[in-house]
Amino acid sequence: MGMNTSQASRPVYLRLRDEICAAILDGRYAEGAMLPSVRAYAAEQGANPLTVAKAYQQFQDEGLVIVQRGVGMFVAPGAVEALRQRERESFLQDEWPAVAARMRLLGLSLADVAEIA
Repeated sequence: MGMNTSQASRPVYLRLRDEICAAILDGRYAEGAMLPSVRAYAAEQGANPLTVAKAYQQFQDEGLVIVQRGVGMFVAPGAVEALRQRERESFLQDEWPAVAARMRLLGLSLADVAEIA
């Protein structure tokens, strides 16, 4: 989820979605924790509240966050595992082939990479 050149051309709401996804996966927003309000997160990210609302809505549609009316949005139970599974599949399909091709080009093996990781 680090910023790369292809990230810059992605729609803002998808970049925000990636950011929220990373925060859930690395435990900044644990399961059961309340997410910042749309307005607070928009201010923190320097983004339009409507854009943040769109990103949040996507998580809601996927059942990864639960809304308690008048209280806020909370990370749903099971969200971490569901996100991790989805992001793994996305990495293996969308990102890994380019990484593997670059490694082949440079003559790097998985063992070489494992030494640094």
